[in-house]
Amino acid sequence: MEIQHFGHHHPLVFIQAHSVASKAALCLVCEKPVEGWSYGCNQCEFYLHKGCAELELAPKIQHPFHPKHPLTLLPKSPYSGLGICNFCRKKFGGFVYNCNDCSFDLHINCALLQSSIAANFPNSLHPHPLLFIQNHNNEVKSHCSGCQKPISGQIYHCSDCTYPYFNLHKECAELPLEINHPYDRRHPLTLLPQPPTHPPKCSCYLCRIQWKGFVYSCSLCNFDLSLDDFLFSSPTITVASHEHPWMLVSRKMSFVCDFCGTDGDHTPYFSAICHLLVHKNCISLPRHIMITRHRHTISLSYSLRQNQVEDWMCKICYEEVDIRYGNYRCPASRCRYIAHVRCATDKAIWDGTIMPEGYDERSEEVVDEPWNLITDVVEQIRIGELMVASEIKHSYHDHNLRLTFSGKTKDDDSHCDGCTRPISTPFYSCEQCRFFLHKDCAELPKEMPHPFHKHLLTLSNSHDEYGYSYCVACRRRYQGFGYRCYKRDCRFGIDIQCMLLSDTLKHPSHEHSLVLVHNEGTSCSACFRYLLSMDVAYRCMKRCDFSLDVGCASLPLTAWYKYDRHALTLTFSDDSEPSQLYCDLCEKEREPNRWFYYCADCDNSLHLNCAIGDLPYMKLGNKFKTDWHKHPFTVVKNIWNCPPCKVCGEVCNGQALECKESECNFTVHWNCLWDLRE
Repeated sequence: MEIQHFGHHHPLVFIQAHSVASKAALCLVCEKPVEGWSYGCNQCEFYLHKGCAELELAPKIQHPFHPKHPLTLLPKSPYSGLGICNFCRKKFGGFVYNCNDCSFDLHINCALLQSSIAANFPNSLHPHPLLFIQNHNNEVKSHCSGCQKPISGQIYHCSDCTYPYFNLHKECAELPLEINHPYDRRHPLTLLPQPPTHPPKCSCYLCRIQWKGFVYSCSLCNFDLSLDDFLFSSPTITVASHEHPWMLVSRKMSFVCDFCGTDGDHTPYFSAICHLLVHKNCISLPRHIMITRHRHTISLSYSLRQNQVEDWMCKICYEEVDIRYGNYRCPASRCRYIAHVRCATDKAIWDGTIMPEGYDERSEEVVDEPWNLITDVVEQIRIGELMVASEIKHSYHDHNLRLTFSGKTKDDDSHCDGCTRPISTPFYSCEQCRFFLHKDCAELPKEMPHPFHKHLLTLSNSHDEYGYSYCVACRRRYQGFGYRCYKRDCRFGIDIQCMLLSDTLKHPSHEHSLVLVHNEGTSCSACFRYLLSMDVAYRCMKRCDFSLDVGCASLPLTAWYKYDRHALTLTFSDDSEPSQLYCDLCEKEREPNRWFYYCADCDNSLHLNCAIGDLPYMKLGNKFKTDWHKHPFTVVKNIWNCPPCKVCGEVCNGQALECKESECNFTVHWNCLWDLRE
């Protein structure tokens, strides 16, 4: 039995059991795995559930999630890669309802949801009209804007808010606008959509937990109650991580939490047997957790008002830990790792996974396990007392690779296919093709933790449809190997150079050691770029006003210039006369407070990018594509007889991109590439 579906040019054959098809696939309508009865084209690997194939989908619809314009049904994503549904934020590649004017997309599951206008929702809580959705079929994975907990059940949704998204549980949307509460018996509390404005360095409970949701507030008493406290505060709480019950103290008070060691100005919980006073959120702190900052499981430890025996330094923020209060420590013998509770459980540090009692942390030391290697040893040789692999089969190459300890490659300009740096010994090479790997790159593990990210990272040599990847740490494009996070909705990926960095750094630009920080909200002391909340960076351990973003921290300390027989050294300040502040390569001015590369013997000075190039981690000779030029570009390095840039007309000295097709035959700077679209 066959049908002709409007979304595909070939007839679709009925498949009674999908195992008949060439391989497992997703239905291009609902984006869910195809199982049981289906229709498909094995030649094109195009499959639809039987029910999805028989849906009567209108070619155009007027949808309440996007009331401005009609949506048009398309058989696949209108973008070069995957699209993202504007309602549920899931990726899609198949059928979609699209508004071309607004780049608004609804994949089919969300377009079929039933909704109605919510009448009488108070404008004081949200300025836009809301839609009531009886059943969202678990398509929405965001958090409730009121109570900050995951969305579930019946919901209210705002189609006008794109970021941040506004969704409410039915229960949160229907809360009374005013209540009387025992925490403030003198005045009623008024429901507000967010906490009142507090001073910049306020240390109150809501500011510490960075509460963004609804609050019940009394402006006269300066009292704010989060929905978490209003809806979910029980007089008595029992948790598995503590052997005794916790009782709610029935009055607001100032205290120091015995678990996290920070001040409280709210209503705490009290353990009468242990004499512990804690924040409500700290009651559920897990006993054992694993973070990528440390190789062992760390365990919650607390002691009440004991005399401090010695100074301890938190290995995350590098400030002192007061061990009279709770902290996370490594239970391994002779391991002095310790961290503040707030540091160890920060969302940027810990992924929320709780380790069970009796867990053997040695099972997490995966780096050197045989299953975690991506090479097979073909032949070994003995060097002294060590056995060294002289020939290997690497998972990312078709042929065997042989080890070289000395000498040069046939091409002195060869680069490692793993880290893209110039080849140096020892390295592995392929005798049949130009494939080289430094020995260290060949021995990289398949999976590895890294302090930049809270999840385990996986080695990868694949790139996007354009032929390269983007390192979220140093903000550079790269080819070769990298490490990526494959957790759902996590797009973290870094290159090999950044993978080699640790959580502390001794950099010659500063007298003190630097420590890794997240969400610092400051500027890089080298390039002056403002650090965004998603960035990782290094800050002075001694709290000097000094920070480095990862791009500047990972700059090579030396570079080479074609007219200089010496290596140029990365230099951090320049007190030369203003007339001397220029680059010897591009002959443009240099800013006096910017880093540069310098040779003291020859008095040569170069801008950073003039010395190392705009694409230091793109391998010479490799190709990549763009959306706006029909031919691929080749990464080249011009040393002599440098051609002019097709866009700006200036000489392409050093790294550039080249299109050698006869009808084009031009060279362009990387920074000028985008102007080719005009």
